Parts: sequence; C-alpha cells; structure tokens
Amino acid sequence: MTQASTMHLSLGHSPDPDDAFMWWPLTGLDGSGPAIDIGQFTFELETHDIESLNRRAESGELDITAISIAHWPAVRDTYALTACGASVGDGYGPKLVARTPLSAETLASKRARIAVPGMRTTALATARLLLGKDHDWVELPFETIGEAVSAGEVDAGVVIHEGQLTFAQDGLHLIEDLGAWWMSKYNLPLPLGGNVVRRDLEAQGGQGTLGALADVLRRSVEHALSNRETSLAWAQQFGRGIDMETADAFVAMYVNKWTLDFGPRGRAALQEFLKAVHASGGIDPGEIDIIAPLGGTLAQSVGDQP
Repeated sequence: MTQASTMHLSLGHSPDPDDAFMWWPLTGLDGSGPAIDIGQFTFELETHDIESLNRRAESGELDITAISIAHWPAVRDTYALTACGASVGDGYGPKLVARTPLSAETLASKRARIAVPGMRTTALATARLLLGKDHDWVELPFETIGEAVSAGEVDAGVVIHEGQLTFAQDGLHLIEDLGAWWMSKYNLPLPLGGNVVRRDLEAQGGQGTLGALADVLRRSVEHALSNRETSLAWAQQFGRGIDMETADAFVAMYVNKWTLDFGPRGRAALQEFLKAVHASGGIDPGEIDIIAPLGGTLAQSVGDQP
C-alpha cells in the first residue's frame, strides 16, 4: 500500500450480536481505542438494520458496509466484496414461520401474505426461490415480524438474527429453514450477508489499499474469536434481551470459518446462489470478484478453513 495520510472510514453493520462481535476490535470497547493494529485507517462504526444498509449502499454512503448477498449485484460497480466478514448459513439460515403448523407446499399453493425484513434481502430472495414470486411480500422491521405472524397480520414471516433461535419460544411454528432447504437442493451453504468496500478507496489510498483494508478486517475477526468471552459480553447487548447462552449460539452460527474467508466452497455457493437469483429475475452479478487480504491465504489458527 502506498504511504498516505490516515484514512477515516465509515463501517456500517447490523445491530445484532454477530456483527458487533467481530468489529469491536477496530475501535475498542465503547470507542476506547483499537484492540489491533489498524495501520493507516481509523474507523467509525454505525449500526443500521440490514435493509437500511442495503438502501444506503445504492448511493454509496458508507465506505464499508454489511450487505445482503442478494443485493450486491445491484451495487457491484460501487462496492467490492471482501473475503472476510460474511455471514454464511451452513445448513441453516433464516426461518420461514407461521402461527399454526403449515407446509411450504400449502403456503406456495396460494397467494400468501408473507412478512420479510426487506425487499432487497437474501431472506426475501431465498423465500422467493422456495415459494415462487407470486405472493404479497410485506416489508416489516425485522424485530416485529414474529409479532405480526403471532397476531395473524400475515400468513407467514421470515425471521432473521436472534429470531432464528427464539421463534419457537414465541409460539411460532417452523415452515422451512431456508438454509437447510438450500443445502438440500444444492449441497452448498447459503451465503446470506457479505461485507463490501468502496472500490474507489483504492484510488484514494493508493495501490494495495483494498488488500490492506481486507487484512485489517480479517485481523479484527481473528482477534474477536481469540478473545471470545470479551467479545460475547460486548455483543450480547445487541441481542434484544437474549441470554448469554443464546448469544453464544447465535454468534457461533455466523462468526466462524466462513467469516474469516469464503474459501472455495463459499465462492461456489456465491456463484450458485446469485445465478439462481438471476434466473428468477434478479440482476446478473457478472464476474464475482472478492478482495483478499494482502497477506494472501488466511492462517488456519481458528478452525478449519472452508
């Protein structure tokens, strides 16, 4: 990376335990100072629900942001995916739930009213692949979807974040685990969320900037995983009342080997998922380029590589 003045970067992430878990080392707890060497970068963390982040990506507002994988093709000219920072459902994912026991086939056979956490989300894109597009998709804040299903305001809903673990406690019934369905159909994990960086940062910071930034992001996740107890204590506050055991289980689902690097299998999953979304009427993703850390392949210090 070409020597340059400090680059102050905005980083947007979802207000959920897994994102909070992996990015706190960039600023320290409560902004106390970075827990890792962040080189020429400084970071300002912002929390927004994933659909808000998807919308903001359309205007390139944030330097780095979480994004729904299904929405990345719409902003690929502005943002590149990084190898580190993804949420991948390895045989599990968002849950399609209802107030009473119901099969996916029954739901698909009628024009149903289905709550989703955003019209740009992977949750919606996958539900459409499962059920078909001819339904009344209702966008609701993610934290209210379970309540809407319970109240009978919708026929079904797709719950994300901690709702994937707590829906049964709320008296809801599982129709389909979208990640399990995807795995059964394609024998691949479901790429749910990614981390992206503005492509023009390379020009601003000089050659190698994006690779250096990807390296810092990787080390943030590695530090968080190596200091799990501290990271969990910080992350739990983003879980909307869940206990530490539930927070730990949720973080384990989405901060793991896939988060450190998509790996070959993760890249194959990306290609297959975006191809399926394109075939169903979505945007052609074109070439799927991923920014790798300058250091090259990742160390195998935290779990097996995918």
